[in-house]
Amino acid sequence: MTSPASMTENRPVSCVALMSGGLDSALAVRLMQDQGIRVTGVNFTGGYCPPPTDGPSAAEVVSQALGIELVRLPIDESFIELVKAPRYGHGRNLNPCIDCHILMVRRAWDWGRARGAQFVITGEVLGQRPMSQRKPGLELVAKRSGAEGYLLRPLSARLLAPTVPEEEGLVDRARLLDIQGRSRKRQFALAAGFGIQGFANPAGGCLLTDAGFAARLREALARGEDSVATVELLRFGRHFRLPSGARLVVGRNEQENNALLRHLPPGAAVVDASALPGPVGLLVPDREEDRALAAGICARYSDRRDELSVSVTIGGGELRVRPASPDETTRLIVG
Repeated sequence: MTSPASMTENRPVSCVALMSGGLDSALAVRLMQDQGIRVTGVNFTGGYCPPPTDGPSAAEVVSQALGIELVRLPIDESFIELVKAPRYGHGRNLNPCIDCHILMVRRAWDWGRARGAQFVITGEVLGQRPMSQRKPGLELVAKRSGAEGYLLRPLSARLLAPTVPEEEGLVDRARLLDIQGRSRKRQFALAAGFGIQGFANPAGGCLLTDAGFAARLREALARGEDSVATVELLRFGRHFRLPSGARLVVGRNEQENNALLRHLPPGAAVVDASALPGPVGLLVPDREEDRALAAGICARYSDRRDELSVSVTIGGGELRVRPASPDETTRLIVG
């Protein structure tokens, strides 16, 4: 039911929500909906976000279940720059959590405010994460993002200073929560009560926390490979650095094979061992002197890895090669 507090100048109160597809962001949205507040979800995609699956993402599933619009904003060059030199440091791997939260909140707030939203919400919980969700970190994100006073965390709001929408009566503070710490028992109980399903597992929303992806990205940045296209490519397959300096990416399954073909960079060659059967790979950049080694590595991951020679298609032509040895692939693999 819409309450008087959820109407301003005869129009509904509206906000934007950072939607990871996780339980906490879903609950934050649901708490706003219970007060008659219209919510639009904002989800960041590409870059170091997990690659899409064959079906809808968790953010799409949860948004559809909640009945809200989901807007997708891209991870762009500015996100890559903050990974290289974050003002507030990295986490365990290459995750610049505070800097990234600042940028995401700023982008979501700018997008929402331009479309009439009165505030922005997140599913953050006080004390849940050691780097970004302690009280100083939460306050810092609000201040540096330009959303100070307008960034509401519904799950922990009663443990934090009141925001402008609470002070102005747009949001009923008494109906917000006081969750803190790492335990998620209250969140799961709330989800059961609300009937929320399909949410993503905790800590599944950022590849920068993954040691393998972080190693690949660190190696790429050290070589000056810092484009969004490169970071997109790092999300898929096994990565090899050939002696010439070229990169070879080899798909691990049919879904990754198809993803690599969709992310074919300019100047790259497709290495196709699918007839063996085997994987698809990308040689970046395509150089004649690298083709035999690239084809041999792809053949190593085929069903005919133990044969003396096999035929692999590369760059539109056919090449007969010896499948690479385990020692060769181990020596050249990155991450």
